[in-house]
Parts: sequence; structure tokens; C-alpha cells
Amino acid sequence: MLQPVDRLGATNPQEQGDRWTTPLLLVLSLITLVRLIALGFSQTDLYFDEAQYWSWAQDPSFGYFSKPPLIAWIIWATTSVCGDGEACVRISVPFFHAGSAIFLFLAGRALYDSRTGFWSAVIFATLPGISFSANIVSTDVPLLFCWSAALYFGVKLQAERRWRWALLLGLAIGLGALAKYAMLYFYLCAGIWLAVSPAGRWLLRDMKGLALLALPVLILVPNLIWNLDNGLVTFAHTADNAKLGGSLFHPGNMLEFLIAQLGVFGPFVFPMLIVIAVRTVRRGGSPEDRYLLAFSLPVLILVTVIAFLSRAHANWAAATYPAATILVTAMMLRLQRDTIFAATVAVNVVSLIVLAVAPAFADRLTLPGGGDPFARTMGWRQTAEVVRGALKDGDYGAIVTDDRAITAELLYYLRDSGVPILAWPNDGQPRDHYQLTRPFTKGTEAPVLLVTLREPRNRITRHFSTVEPVGVEKIAAGPKTSRTVILTSITGFKGG
Repeated sequence: MLQPVDRLGATNPQEQGDRWTTPLLLVLSLITLVRLIALGFSQTDLYFDEAQYWSWAQDPSFGYFSKPPLIAWIIWATTSVCGDGEACVRISVPFFHAGSAIFLFLAGRALYDSRTGFWSAVIFATLPGISFSANIVSTDVPLLFCWSAALYFGVKLQAERRWRWALLLGLAIGLGALAKYAMLYFYLCAGIWLAVSPAGRWLLRDMKGLALLALPVLILVPNLIWNLDNGLVTFAHTADNAKLGGSLFHPGNMLEFLIAQLGVFGPFVFPMLIVIAVRTVRRGGSPEDRYLLAFSLPVLILVTVIAFLSRAHANWAAATYPAATILVTAMMLRLQRDTIFAATVAVNVVSLIVLAVAPAFADRLTLPGGGDPFARTMGWRQTAEVVRGALKDGDYGAIVTDDRAITAELLYYLRDSGVPILAWPNDGQPRDHYQLTRPFTKGTEAPVLLVTLREPRNRITRHFSTVEPVGVEKIAAGPKTSRTVILTSITGFKGG
């Protein structure tokens, strides 16, 4: 079992890191520049989640159907300055990843030494999962930034017990929760840390501990109010996303999730994390090792259990890896595992280069098995152009869609059309943000253009007196993949 530990940071109270700071900033600047250039040359369209976040940013709010609001605020800020192009929608991502790496450098330096901090930052910034996400604007990016910041502020709070670190830690947790509710895993990790660390329990008797609960709640209050005003839809969606209401026990899903972590964290460092965790729990370790294990392993275990009971996407355990990166890096350096260390760096650098270059050839690349790796992010612009052509040929009062993906993509790529884009409502509670905020509720004198990726279902067309096919177009979504878009003119809404 884990044993009680002394105060954190005792191994490196001076934090002498000047010799490593400048090289790190140079390395991170180079990585960030490469990723910004890659965004400029990328041939991918916005993935429908990205397009959805962009559409949210057009209506800044304290909440949205499936996520808290921070991602929309970030996109609003970048596009207000840069414009609405795909690269501008995504431009914040490389900077957030660099910021996360800087906080991990500071945490690694405070816990161990400057060399450990440097390599922790470099390895994290080049992890395969980070290099993959550098091409996509997602809620995981600000989540990882806030988690990395909270990790460092937690170290400083434990070492110095000053109010400024408590307030910064509370701020990081609160902002992280506005990015993704998974930030609240930090409290689970903190609870485990306090359970095994008597030196950390002073927080339970100090006003700073109360502030760590109160400040994030205060930050979340506007989002909580928004949810109350909208039937708690975000919380309901988050709970429903795990799909725990179906049959339990899915060992295949769990195995798939764990194998995916080899790609996210790396084929060498993920197995090392498991070995380190087992050894630390059985034999004990330094206070620093246990702190990092407490703020990584519980998230991985929790999501693995969810995968076993239902399903879990590979990125659901993203919060595992800031602390885990420092822990594994420190162990490789301490035990002089030079071969594994060199292999880790090599894999990360190769993944960085491949994933930076590949989007520039997204319309030509295929996988060895014959699949198109960018199929989900290709062909949406052409889809919108087909719809634009239909709008020119007919006097339509609105566009109606029956799928969140096509709604989001048309909102983005037809943002200058001036034609309202509405979502066909679900029978019952709304199932996405567009059914909540822009449902089709009444007809217009002009015909309505129904745009679907499947044959128009009777549940839509039966509500109209006239249904006329407009066209069927097959859109390329890669060298071997295509997407069929079906256009239908519907007139004479009968209600219902």
C-alpha cells in the first residue's frame, strides 16, 4: 500500500533551472512554429465537432448542449482577430500545448530537477496524442493546459502554503472545468493524495482548502445557471455519453481502449507507466513519485472501468498524461534507461513530423489497409458548395437538416449565404445543440431545402404536402471514400 510521505519539493528547494529554460523555450518555439505552418498548409476541412464549436462561438454564452463554454470563447477570441478560416479556428491549439509543456517543466523542476523538467516538457509536447490533437481544436486542449497548470500550482502550494498558490490552483481548476467537466477528476486525485499523504492534510484544516472548493464553484456558477435554465442538458449529455444504461461488461471495449493508449501516450512510455504504478504501490517511492501517481493513475483506472462497463474513447483519459509524463521521464532518467529514453524521443519526433506534414496531403493519403485517414475531415466544403448551388437555383426560405454533423458543417461553410439553417427536432427531448437552439418549428411560404446524408425519412417528409427531389451528389472524402448528399425540396408544412 502507499505509505505516508513528507512535504513535496524537498528534493529541489532552490529550483535552479536557468540553464535549461532558454533551450526549452527555443525547442517549444520551434515545435509551435512547425505546427502553425502545418495548420496553414493543411488541406482538411473542419471536423464536425470543430464546426460545431465555431458555430457556438458566434453566440457567446455561459453554456452549450454538450460542453461547457470555454472552447467557444477561445474560438471567438482567435477568429475575432484572425478571421474565420480553418487555420484561424485552430490557431490557439499549438500555443496551448506549448503552455502545458511549460507548466510541466516548472512542475518537474520543482519536484525533481531542471533536467527532468526539461525532458518532461519536451516529451509531453511531442507525445503522439499531442501531435495528433495539434491539428484539431478540441476541449481536451485547454483541459490539458489547465490540468498542467493545476499540477504545478499544487506542488507550490504544498511546498510553500501561500495564498497565491491556492488561488491560482482554484482558478486553474475552475477554468479547466469550463473547458471540460473531466477537470473535476482533479478532486478525485486530490482526495487520493490526501488519503495517502498526511503532510497534505493541513489543507483540510486551513481556509486555503475551502478556497480550493469555493473558487471553482464560483467560476462555474454562470454555467450552472445556464444549465438550470436549459434543463441541465450538458450534465445529462455528459452522463449519457458513457452509455452506462445498456448491458454491462465489455472486455473488448476495455482492451481496445488500453491499446489506444499506446498510440496516445506512446508504445514505450505507456507500458512504463503501468510498471511504475505497480512498483510504487507495492514498494513505495518518493513523495514526488506518489504525488504524480495520485494525479494520473486514478483517471486511467476510472476511464478503463467505464470502458469495461460500456465504452470509452481514447481521449477520455487525457488528464492522465501531464503527471504521468513527468513521472515516467523522471524514472527513465533516474534509472538511466537510455535505450528506452532514446526510443521514446525518436517515436515522438517521428510522430510530430508525420502528423504535421500529413494534413497537407490529406486529399491524397491512404492507409496501408486502404482506408482514408482524413475521411471525416474531407469533402465538407464541397458538400456546402453543392447546397449553395441548389440555393441559387431555387428560392428557398430555409435549409433543414436531420443530423448534427451536416448542420454544423453547413453553418460554417455557408456562413455567408444568409439562408437560415435549422435542425429537424427530435421526438421528445433535444438530442443536440441545434435541436435545442434552432429547431424547425414552422413552415415558410417559400419551399424548404432538406439536406440529408441518407434517404429522407418519412418522419420528416410526411409533415409536408409537396416533396420533390432536387438532386443526389456523391462527394469525395478522400481517394477512396465518398459521402452521398441528398437534396429535397419540401413545401407546405402541415404542422405536427
